[in-house]
Amino acid sequence: MTTGNINVSVENIFPLIKKFLYSDHEIFLRELISNATDATLKLKHLTNIGEAKGVEYGNPLIEVKIDKEGKKLHILDQGVGMTAEEVQKYINEVAFSGAEEFLEKYKDSAKDSGIIGHFGLGFYSAFMVADKVEIITKSYLDAPAAHWTCDGSPQYTLEEADRKERGTEIILHINGESEEFLEESRIRELLVKYNKFMPVPIKFGTREETKTSGEGEEAKEEKVTVDNIINNPEPAWTRQPADLKDEDYKSFYRELYPMQFEEPLFHIHLNVDYPFHLTGILYFPKLSNDLNLQKDKIQLYQNQVFVTDNVEGIVPEFLTMLRGVIDSPDIPLNVSRSYLQADSNVKKISNYITRKVADKLKSLFNENREEFEKKWDDIKVVIEYGMLSEDKFFEKAEKFALYPTVDGEYFTFDELQERLKEKQTDKDNKLVILYASDKEAQHPYITEAKERGYDVLLLDSPIVSHLMQKLETSKDNISFARVDADSLDNLIKKDEEQVSKLNDDEKEELKKELEEVIPTEKFTVQLEALDSNASPFVITQPEFMRRMKEMSATGGGMFGMGNMPEMYNLVVNTNHELVGKILSTKTKAKKERLIKQSLDLARLSQGLLKGEELTNFVKRSYDLIK
Repeated sequence: MTTGNINVSVENIFPLIKKFLYSDHEIFLRELISNATDATLKLKHLTNIGEAKGVEYGNPLIEVKIDKEGKKLHILDQGVGMTAEEVQKYINEVAFSGAEEFLEKYKDSAKDSGIIGHFGLGFYSAFMVADKVEIITKSYLDAPAAHWTCDGSPQYTLEEADRKERGTEIILHINGESEEFLEESRIRELLVKYNKFMPVPIKFGTREETKTSGEGEEAKEEKVTVDNIINNPEPAWTRQPADLKDEDYKSFYRELYPMQFEEPLFHIHLNVDYPFHLTGILYFPKLSNDLNLQKDKIQLYQNQVFVTDNVEGIVPEFLTMLRGVIDSPDIPLNVSRSYLQADSNVKKISNYITRKVADKLKSLFNENREEFEKKWDDIKVVIEYGMLSEDKFFEKAEKFALYPTVDGEYFTFDELQERLKEKQTDKDNKLVILYASDKEAQHPYITEAKERGYDVLLLDSPIVSHLMQKLETSKDNISFARVDADSLDNLIKKDEEQVSKLNDDEKEELKKELEEVIPTEKFTVQLEALDSNASPFVITQPEFMRRMKEMSATGGGMFGMGNMPEMYNLVVNTNHELVGKILSTKTKAKKERLIKQSLDLARLSQGLLKGEELTNFVKRSYDLIK
């Protein structure tokens, strides 16, 4: 038997591990199973290249067993195993240079759960939950088995063991603070969370299943006990796209998200070998307009080991609303596999994913535009977000981003420009794109615009104000205007001007009378000479003010705009018969009633009439029709 000290430059390595990784101590199981997987796959490689002569690879398992009474947790593999010399090399001689400086720097902090990764101490994460750890291991080489024991101090023992089977068994003597890891439900939860797609089958107990023997009338069913394999060693992303059918992708989606009942809209299979290795499958789910509910659904793996579902920095921000899996050995993670370190590969990977998604969207659009249009409402938030946040994506999206009208027609931006240029170009040669955000609320304005031969888009996503701003700055001579932002004659100014039926004195008198009745703290009265068939009173909210408020609500716009009170313009059509009647009415009470009724009708069309004012309007309306 050999005894000795683990070769580290500080003696308090174990308290250090326990302190700095305590908040993330469940990762010990992931680390030990990852080691067991590595040992198994290494044996597979050695047998494949003929270096493990006389060794049968077979169908190896990794097994996890709980001994609740003995307060022990066992992890067993059938991999390469270790000789006593290899135990000495890989377990005892821990590279821990710079640990004194590290300890000094972080002595008052308990937050850096990356410490283990910085110094290559994956195996030692076992001491976060165990008072004592044993390794019983036998190499695939012709050498005696070895038994290593350590009680969480730098002292260890190493002696021969009588193990006959190739592979390694790790025995954790669970400490009093970590007895949750002796519960079957807790271990199963961790295995499913971290190891659900490991490439080597993981056995955790047994289960019963029904087996049918015989045929026809002689067929009979019987219960048989089988290994309970916790994982799927060959998940869809590890296979070639040519080997997968659409149903395989849907089935894998259900495996990833068992509580998600809606089918994904489509998928994107990622597979690149140069200049980095990356595989994965991304799914477009049906998305709502709530940007806050969608994120943290993509799972990041490293060689089929779950790392995190916070993929910020690897996946472009706008794609974090998608779902699926990304697996890359080239994403630089420390051994706790939870924190990114600075590396140029990450930016390359992010750019690749952006390009791949854009290419897939373009091909879907080109192959079946009708189907793409049907899915537009469910995917537009991601695409619009991408156009705002990634210039390269913005350029590619020009070919497939759609702009729907209130009548359900869809156009790319180039198509839209061509369609609108004849009628909706103003006297300054600027193309004015009219839009609505709510078909029902803005119905009167939409109807008037369509009667004038104008097209009105339906743009109702929460970030569309930001997108319009970007389009206006990146395109020449275009502007967006919500259809209720002003009178149509002001939104799309033409050379011909309407002549007012009222002279200047009459207009001055009318404005004075209106402002005596209309609350000027809410409405700015504007007299306009419009078509005599246009509405007499129209309430508008200036495009700039409203858009800045909308942008402030979703992050952006001008500081403080979100807190500005609601202000509206009241456009009064001096050419309408009713306005002339108001001016000519001599009785003050009747004049006031006409003004209030006209104002309230305009407010009603904007959904601004509520509470007591709505009650008074209804009563007044009944009086008028008596």
